[in-house]
Amino acid sequence: MLCLCRRRTIAKTLHSNVLEPERAYLVAVEARHRSQHTSHWDTEASLEELGELVRTAGALVAGQAIQRLESPSPATYIGKGKVAEIKRERESSGYTMVVFDEELSPSQQRNLERELDVKVLDRTALILDIFAMRARTREGRLQVALAQAEYLLPRLAGQWSHLDTLGRSGAPGAVGVRGPGETQIETDRRLARNKITRLKREIDEVRKQRRLYRSRRQQAAVPIVALVGYTNAGKSTLMRRLTAADVKVEDQLFATLDPTTRKLRLPSGRPALLTDTVGFIQKLPAQLVAAFQATLEELADAGVLLHVVDITHPDAAQQSQTVDDTLQELGLAGKHRVIALNKIDRLRGDGAQITDLQELAAAEDAGPVVVGQEAVLISAKKGWGLENLLLRVEEAFPVTSTQAPSR
Repeated sequence: MLCLCRRRTIAKTLHSNVLEPERAYLVAVEARHRSQHTSHWDTEASLEELGELVRTAGALVAGQAIQRLESPSPATYIGKGKVAEIKRERESSGYTMVVFDEELSPSQQRNLERELDVKVLDRTALILDIFAMRARTREGRLQVALAQAEYLLPRLAGQWSHLDTLGRSGAPGAVGVRGPGETQIETDRRLARNKITRLKREIDEVRKQRRLYRSRRQQAAVPIVALVGYTNAGKSTLMRRLTAADVKVEDQLFATLDPTTRKLRLPSGRPALLTDTVGFIQKLPAQLVAAFQATLEELADAGVLLHVVDITHPDAAQQSQTVDDTLQELGLAGKHRVIALNKIDRLRGDGAQITDLQELAAAEDAGPVVVGQEAVLISAKKGWGLENLLLRVEEAFPVTSTQAPSR
C-alpha cells in the first residue's frame, strides 16, 4: 500500500514533456449559390473530410458548426451571431483553434482571430501544413515551401497589426511605433518575395532535370502508366503490389506526397514505368497546383492514366468527380484512362471476391460511383483482379506506344 501511494505522489509531482494535441473547432458555410467546382459535394461530407485532415495534422476535433447563408460574409465569412456562438462554445469544448472549410481572405482571417481570440486556419493552410509534414525529398520540400510562401505573402500585414493598434491609440507608449511597424511589414514582404523568386528558380532547375529524364524515357520508348486518384484511395498499396516497390502505405490522407516511379511488367512481357503522384482532394489549393506543376507534368507524359477509386467510401462518386475536374483543369481530360474500383475485399462479410459490376451494385457497402466506361474491380491489398487490370492497361495504350521497339 505504501509503495502504491508513493507512486501516486510521484506521479502528481512529475510534469509530462509531451505537448497536448490542439483541439480544433470546425466551421463551414452552406451557401445557396455554390461554385460549380464544388457543387457535387455535400457540406456535411466536406466538413467530415476536414475533420480527417485535422486528425492527419495531429489535432483533435472538439466540435463543429454549419451556417446556412445566402453567401459568406465579406468581413468574417460567417455571420456575427455565429461568431458569438462559436466564441461561447470555447468554454465547453476547450478548442484552441478554429478551422474553416473554405479558404479565407486575409482580412477575414484577421477579423476572426480578433473576434475569437484564438488561432484561425482555413482548409488551404491545413493542407499546406500536412504537405510540409509529409514532404521528404528536396523537390517536395521546395514545392511545399513555395506554396506556403505564396499563401503567406498577402497575410503578412496581419502579423504586425498590434503595432497599428498602438499607433492609433494616442497613448504615450505609441510614440515611435508607427513608422517601424510599417517598415517591418514592407521588410517582411520583400523577404517573402525574394524567397518566392529563389524557390521558383530552384524548382525550374528541377523541372529541367525532369524534362531530361522524360526525354530519355521517350527515346527508349518505354510506356508510362501514371496513378491518379483521390487521396487515400489506395494508389500506394496498388503500386507496392504491382512493382514490389518499398513505398509508404498508411490509412491516412496524403500518406504519400513525393512522386515515385518504378518498373512494371505488362502481360505481354513488355516493360513499362509506373508513376505515383500526389493524391487529389476537393478544394485543392491553387498554390499547390501551381507549385506542384513539376510533379504533375509526369501525368502529361503518361500514355495511360490509371484512376484508382475507393469503392467503399460513402463519397466515392464525389471523389471520382473531383479527380475528373482536376484532370480537366490540368488539361489531361483527353488522356487514355483505366478506372480501378479498389478495396472490394471490404464489401462482403463472408470475404468472397466480387467479380463483376452487377455483384458490385448489389453490395451494401459500395459507394455509388458513376462510371462512364467499364471499370476493373480490384483489391490492391489482397491482389484480386490485378491480372485483368494490367491487361486493360496494356490495351489502353495508344498503338504507337505498344508497337515501338524495346531497347
